[in-house]
Amino acid sequence: MKSPTFAEIIARICARDRRYAADAFVFLSEGLQFTVKAIQEKEKNRRHVTGQELALGLRDYALEQFGPLAMTVLARWGVQTTRDFGEMVFLLIGAGLFGKTEEDKIEDFDDVYNFATAFRTPFLPKLTAQRQPRPRPTTA
Repeated sequence: MKSPTFAEIIARICARDRRYAADAFVFLSEGLQFTVKAIQEKEKNRRHVTGQELALGLRDYALEQFGPLAMTVLARWGVQTTRDFGEMVFLLIGAGLFGKTEEDKIEDFDDVYNFATAFRTPFLPKLTAQRQPRPRPTTA
């Protein structure tokens, strides 16, 4: 008997737990690879990624993939907080797709950042000296 594919396992998870779309799990898996690669390039070694590091990497990956629509896409998939990333990670751990250390806990994903700040702020206009209000002309 062959092992189930990633897609089959995700379909089973989504059938049992309807909080998150299947695409959210695909994004999470790709985002983990993105995060591991970024850490490896920075530190020159392979190591376990913490919950906080993964949440931050997923933020960066979402911004890279979806730009100003990142928060909208994630919300559409049922992901509205960094805790949701943790919930998904632990569903994947339970399914045998992800591993964890004894120190890893779901609380590692709590309040890593605020979604509105993380996904909207980078796209707000920046107030520069050239855009500041001009002085009004004086009338004589």
